This record gives sequence, C-alpha cells and structure tokens, in this order.
Amino acid sequence: MQYVSTRGHAATPSFSGILLGGLAPDGGLYLPASYPQVTFAELDAWRSLSYADLAFEVLSKFATDIPADDLKSLVKKTYTASVYCNARDGEDAESITPLRMLEESGDKKLMLQALSNGPTLAFKDMAMQLLGNLFEYTLAKQHAELNILGATSGDTGSAAEYAMRGKKGIRVFMLSPNKKMSAFQSAQMFSLQDANIFNIAVDGVFDDCQDIVKAVSNDLEFKARQKIGTVNSINWARVVAQVIYYFRGYLAATTNNDQKVSFTVPSGNFGNICAGHVARMMGLPIDKLVVATNENDVLNEFFRTGVYRVRKSAETYHTSSPSMDISKASNFERFIFDLLDRDASRVRALFSKVETHGGFDLSGQAGSDGDEFSKAAAYGFLSGRSSHADRLQTIRDVYSKYGLMVDTHTADGIKVARENLTAGVPMIVLETALPAKFNEAIREALGRDAERPAGFEHIESLPQRFEVMAPDVTSIKSYVESHTAL
Repeated sequence: MQYVSTRGHAATPSFSGILLGGLAPDGGLYLPASYPQVTFAELDAWRSLSYADLAFEVLSKFATDIPADDLKSLVKKTYTASVYCNARDGEDAESITPLRMLEESGDKKLMLQALSNGPTLAFKDMAMQLLGNLFEYTLAKQHAELNILGATSGDTGSAAEYAMRGKKGIRVFMLSPNKKMSAFQSAQMFSLQDANIFNIAVDGVFDDCQDIVKAVSNDLEFKARQKIGTVNSINWARVVAQVIYYFRGYLAATTNNDQKVSFTVPSGNFGNICAGHVARMMGLPIDKLVVATNENDVLNEFFRTGVYRVRKSAETYHTSSPSMDISKASNFERFIFDLLDRDASRVRALFSKVETHGGFDLSGQAGSDGDEFSKAAAYGFLSGRSSHADRLQTIRDVYSKYGLMVDTHTADGIKVARENLTAGVPMIVLETALPAKFNEAIREALGRDAERPAGFEHIESLPQRFEVMAPDVTSIKSYVESHTAL
C-alpha cells in the first residue's frame, strides 16, 4: 500500500513512511493511492472477531509494511478491556465499543455506539492509544526521537497526552485555546506532570492553534531539525484507526451483508466522519453519513449549498459543545480530493483559495469554482445543525426516556440523527465523550452533576501546569526549540 498527497507531491511513501508526520511536503494530506476493498466473504468472517482481531484485519489492508506478527501484537496490546475500562452499567467492556439500542419505532431504529470507555473518556482514545503504541514501536526500530506538536479543541489533547505520557523518545507539545475548554477537559491535560508533556494555552480559538501546527509542519527545515510529528487527525494513522469502529458498528447492527446502516457523527474537524467515508469507499454497506454540527456550521453549510466558507476567529462561536468549535475543517481536503476525482491540481488551487479568500464554491452557480457539489450525494453525505437549546433539550429527553446521560456533542448527533432516520436502515450515532467531561451543561440541562468514573472525582482540584502564549508561530517555535534542548 502506497500513499499519495491530496496536492500531488510526487513521492508515494508507505504507511510507516507517513506515520510519524502529518502534512505531506507540499502541504497536502495523505490518502491511499487506491482504497483497499473488503469482500462480503471477509465481512462474514469478521462478524465473530474480537475488536483487536478486527482491528488487525482492517489495519492489515493499510499498514502493509509492518510485519503481521508485530501489528497483531500492537493491536492486542491496545484494544483490551483493561484500557477501555470505563464502560457504563449494562455495557460489555470486552466489546470495546458496545452498541446500545436507543429508540425503535416501527422500522426506524436509532442506536448509540459507545466510543468513550478509554482513559480520557472520549472517542479520541480509540485511535490515540493505538497511535502511541505505533509511535513507540516505530521510533524504537529507528533508534529515533519525536517531538509531537498538536492542536486541540478539547479531547485530542488529553487523549494524545495520556497515550504518549512516559513513552520513550517522545515529547508532546499541545496547543489549546485558552479558557475555551470545559473545566474537566482543561484539568485532564494541565494536571499531567510528566516530564515529556508540555501544555500551551493559546490566546485565541482552536483554528489559531491548528494554523500554527500547519505552519510549523510546512516549515520543512524546522520540522526535520526538531523532529516534529503530529497526532492531529491530519495524521493518516489517526483516521485509519477510526475506520475500525465503523466496521464494528455495522457488524454489530446487522445480521447479513444485504443490510445497510447509516451513521451520524458530531463533526468539527471532519476527521471522525472522514473515517466513515473511507470505510464506505472500502465497500462497507453504509447508506448515509450524516454530519452533525453545532453553531459553527461550516460543514453543514457546504453539504447544503456546495459553498465552503471558513469563518474568522471573531466569527467562531464558543459553545457548550466546544470540541466542535471549529471553522476550518482540516480533514475536509481528503473528501474534496475524492469528490474532484483526485485532481490534485484543482485541490491545491481550491485550498490555496481558502487561505487567500476564505473558502471556495462548488455549487455550479455563476462565478463558482466548479459544479462537483452535484456529486456529493453519491457519497452518502447529509448534514444538520444543533444549537445550545437543542442539545439541552436532547440531553433532558434522552435522560427522561432512557435514564441515559449523554454529553453535549453526542446530543448534537442524536438531534440531527432523529431528523434523518430512514425506515429499514438503522442509524448509529457515534458517541463523542462521557457527560462528565461537560458537567457545566449537564447541570444546566438536568439540575444535577454527571456521573464520574472512578478516579476522576476531583480532577479539577489537581495542580495544573501550562503556559499561556500568544498565537504567534515564531514564539511557539522558540518554545519548542528551547524545551527539546532540555
């Protein structure tokens, strides 16, 4: 399996060749040169597999340069009930991502796939725990070190830090928007005292943090000299690790391969739902992929109009589902690459226009940049939007009817999923996090605190260690450089 850049860089590296990096040298994102296909015979064989064994089968189609025994050992180490130990009452911890029937009316079914049983109580653990083990394995083989520079709107940061803490040869520099995460999210990151973890609170929004990471990644000399890698969802290994749970969700919701399912995914950076797009391109029988946004509805606008219009920092709302407070979806370029029939020169031109003009238009209207939006429906995408009032009402409704607390992002997903149910096609909402991470909104919605897994009772009171910095690339580079020399 070889990989190509969405912007046409000539090299076609292997999985291991792109594992430790993020952007391609031309600023593009990596995708397989062609999507591996899954047969119905394989799906039948996979129905009885454990999560770790399923992960091995899926990853084997992408990481063809890692010896099978090594890859099998890595997934067995990663996907265990002892790592994903925060299953709620009634959930099977051994299944790793248990599927729950939420509501059933006639031929319409709404299900919830639990993805937040890992160490940081968020779906990001599903990929990040594997990434930590892959990084450690690869660096040991190369006798190398890696300085990870990442950006987070809330959950990526803690998932990365918990996955990388104490790993030999790895330092983590994580940028987050200052005072724009929940108290729980901030405490999860900032309370870590490990010597290889560095938290930087940037005075700005998530997009400022993400822009800094991309700017550093595009400085090839600095990137090479400082051994910079990334764990953001621009890293292909993150995306492919998320593909696995789409297969698990489908297999758990169906009894034969003639059946289809749909997925609704709370979306900000387009990484999670991009994995669903990859699974669908591999042949997984997915009907619809529904993008659920909050008030920062850049993706919803595109999937309704064909116009991709990035908001400026001042136009980005700080909401009660803060992990989706994103107005520049970095993984969106991967889907656009496929939508444009993998025309790298056009992708390069369109995303250059994002930087110069704030977006592009594929609606086919007069003066637009193309008419490919007319083909988007063929990829199964739909979208919807949720507001603060919507998510509070959904939290109340789900708790009242089913005795289940859901976090604000998952509530956005349920609200939009309910608007897009189809008879005969189960709809699976991908859980974002456990509600304890967003207790302020749970208290507002239900008048009580969210339940907390053991060990998280007083996390906000722990000592915190972080640096507040301006959204300045030069200053961040200097900080990284000075702390890698320690």
